[in-house]
Amino acid sequence: MYLYDQNDNKYIDCASATFNLNLGYSNKEVIDVVKEQMDKLIHVTSSFQTDPVNKLAEKLVEITPKNLTKVHPKVSSGSAANEGAIKIAQYFSGKHDVISLFRSHLGQTYMMSALSGNSFRREPFPPQFSFSLKVPDPYCLRCFYNQKPDSCGMLCVERINDFIEYASNGSIAAIIVEPISGNGGNIVPPKGYFQALKKLCEEHDITLIFDEIQTGFGRTGKMFAAEYFEVEPNMMTVAKGIGGTGFQVAAIITEDKYVGMPSHHHSFTYGSNVMASAAACATIDILQRPGFLENVTIVGNYIMERLEEMKEQFKFIGDVRGVGLMIGVETVKDNNEPDVELTNYIAKRAMDYGLIIRTSRYGYGNVFKIRPPLTITLTEAEELCDKLNKLLEQVK
Repeated sequence: MYLYDQNDNKYIDCASATFNLNLGYSNKEVIDVVKEQMDKLIHVTSSFQTDPVNKLAEKLVEITPKNLTKVHPKVSSGSAANEGAIKIAQYFSGKHDVISLFRSHLGQTYMMSALSGNSFRREPFPPQFSFSLKVPDPYCLRCFYNQKPDSCGMLCVERINDFIEYASNGSIAAIIVEPISGNGGNIVPPKGYFQALKKLCEEHDITLIFDEIQTGFGRTGKMFAAEYFEVEPNMMTVAKGIGGTGFQVAAIITEDKYVGMPSHHHSFTYGSNVMASAAACATIDILQRPGFLENVTIVGNYIMERLEEMKEQFKFIGDVRGVGLMIGVETVKDNNEPDVELTNYIAKRAMDYGLIIRTSRYGYGNVFKIRPPLTITLTEAEELCDKLNKLLEQVK
């Protein structure tokens, strides 16, 4: 989890590169598997089957929710996986509109930028998609409806009915959500949110897509956040952490009824990549070892406890939230309003204290993120927290 600069200074990477190095920068087991695969076969068109890709498909069906039984591996990025899942939902439903959340980050392609939250991402580009509909996040700390979790009646789900009736084109194909917002501020939905959302989707015959690109493969202490939240989406997209130590691989996992869209609608040259699939299989094997995911929960709980102590010590910490090793720290002004400037200052100064920290909403947000590789030990977590405490002392 360490990086070294040209002067041999050491840094703990609290962002796992781009939240994708779940096994750190140089996991030897994964690298050795890929080296062995390179001697056999580096690339073949995805029109042909190969053992690593077939093996990966089998493993993904084995570890994802039991209703997900089919795998589309012909994608090589999270953006392409999300776009493909939406295409599949539209193709089979005959409907068009897609609902996403205000602060969502679904990818960098033209369609995914249009469906993501944050107006600043769309501002330079002319609108190309009329089927996007965005609704408020389940952000209890700053509830859009000015409610409290214990008495809100889950308005963040209930009011989606109004959006469908009055703000949509009347043809909703899918709702796509990140179980915990990756770039939008590490928002953890309240208990019961996803059960209510799944019920709404069933009532309206809407496909529920889980974007597990950042939450998947052990990040929450479960293999997937769907398991943590006890919900079965109709589709799931995965990328980032599946490559273990930096290999580019992604996939769409679906229920049986979504199988059969012609491949010419969504397939890519480097999708179903043989080497990346071999890396993904090795990564899954490591994550499934006894005690691995339990350690993610133990270390994550330790970091959360230390952060709660810092919250008591530093009044500019407004909230600490997370699951496993997907943790966010919200910084605020004296009036509890978001402090974007301070958040960016903390991230900028972090390297002076041996830490690499990323912030929410591309620097427009007030949350800094703690998401180190899942291989972090308790001793290393203590080092991370000690360094962070010193940084925040300087800020204070």
